[in-house]
Amino acid sequence: MSETAQAGTDKASAPAPDSNRWRALVFIALAQLMVVVDATIVNIALPSAQQDLGISDGNRQWVITAYALAFGGLLLFGGRIADLWGRKRTFVVGLVGFAAASALGGAATTEAMMLGARGLQGAFGALLAPAALSLLAVMFTEAKERAKAFGIYGAIAGGGGAVGFILGGVLTEYMDWRWTFFVNIPFAIIAAAGAYFVIREPEGGRNRSPLDIPGVVLSIVGLVSLVYGFTRAESHGWGDSVTIGLFIASVVLLAAFVLVEARSKAPLLPLRVLTERNRAGVYLSLGLAIIAMFGTFLFLTYYLQVVNAYSPVKTGFAFLPMIAGMIVGSTQIGTRLMTRVAPRLLMAPGFLVAAAGMLILTQMEIGSSYAAVVLPAMLLLGLGMGTAFMPAMSLSTHGVEPRDAGVASAMVNTSQQVGGAIGTALLNTIAASATTSYIKDHIAGATSTSQQQLVQLQGQVHGYSNAIWFAVGILVLSAAIAFAFVTTGRPDMTSVSGAGDGVEDEVKVPVVAH
Repeated sequence: MSETAQAGTDKASAPAPDSNRWRALVFIALAQLMVVVDATIVNIALPSAQQDLGISDGNRQWVITAYALAFGGLLLFGGRIADLWGRKRTFVVGLVGFAAASALGGAATTEAMMLGARGLQGAFGALLAPAALSLLAVMFTEAKERAKAFGIYGAIAGGGGAVGFILGGVLTEYMDWRWTFFVNIPFAIIAAAGAYFVIREPEGGRNRSPLDIPGVVLSIVGLVSLVYGFTRAESHGWGDSVTIGLFIASVVLLAAFVLVEARSKAPLLPLRVLTERNRAGVYLSLGLAIIAMFGTFLFLTYYLQVVNAYSPVKTGFAFLPMIAGMIVGSTQIGTRLMTRVAPRLLMAPGFLVAAAGMLILTQMEIGSSYAAVVLPAMLLLGLGMGTAFMPAMSLSTHGVEPRDAGVASAMVNTSQQVGGAIGTALLNTIAASATTSYIKDHIAGATSTSQQQLVQLQGQVHGYSNAIWFAVGILVLSAAIAFAFVTTGRPDMTSVSGAGDGVEDEVKVPVVAH
């Protein structure tokens, strides 16, 4: 058969696009908006929630880490559940569970209740996220439509960050921090109802292999040990026997996970997903970059609210330049250049631009000018990350087999969420250690209460600056890894997967990561 005839046959056999696909996109994007808003809204509300619930400075980062760790640790499992149960069913269950967990968080009266609610939010988010992305992938099979759908999805996700910062400030200042949790409930109800009645998942494409329970247990326990090791180092030191034991346990457990996956007939994470050079470079460089970002978000929130006495609303608006930079970098620079230059020529410079923004933040002092220090730093950070994320996300399924596409998509989200959990714990530990050392060295010279308070604030800023220096180094390392590992050329926009054609579309306009 001639190539022309074969192409005609393939086109004729391809399923007709779902007539409800654009309406379905509305509800899928609304669910993503809820998840993104929740991530940023809690950052703004955290100082108020910490004071109300009596959460210690050492444990405050667990409000962020509990969510990110549960989300990241269960994402691969969530992707497999979506393949097994069906993407629509998993999507709706994830939304309902996320709403219930948000209600629990808003009603929290103790630290344990708050942390439990955040963990549950992360767990149900891990069901929701891969199911949402898989639905988009199977409902939009034509190249241009798929790019447009992912572009809309990504723009809403990026804008959601701004909504979260502003909404978090307004709700915290004029109502109560608890409403930053309760606001998720109407989002989830509307998205779940719309998905139930509008989405029609295409037939076929499920992976009905048995669940890899040993892989799930080993990966989760290994990651929890790793993050808890970083957290314990803050209060007990890096040489503490339990801290060292946790790090050793994490290495052993994660190594065991790799061995189990290599021998399993239906692995949670097929190792072939990780061994392709370009995908490995994306997962590693993106995970490291997120380590740098998440810790910095926490420091900036406390620097603006606690050190410089910004109100929650003012803090929310102060973050907008970073969101604007991220949207411009992703939708303008990244989108326009990704078909013209090799991905690494966007990723590596993007991470370096973000590192330059971080470098400016190391100059923070008490009362530093927002316009001179924080504003340019946020613009560069957002611009660089947005530019780097665009090609990185598009390469997350580079060259994968159809049966591994869901796992590969979940893996890039896992690298981000776990990177966020580790980054928050690691950089918070570095900052706290530097702060303690600074106060110990300078408090003796402070004779009055006001002088002692000043030393305390100076110690906090000193700690933030020390940790941000580490973040700068991590971003430079991310750039080096992206340049060395990501060797593929510029993508072909005309190549798109059909139903069951065995070729995964290499160009998808990505979701803006948070």
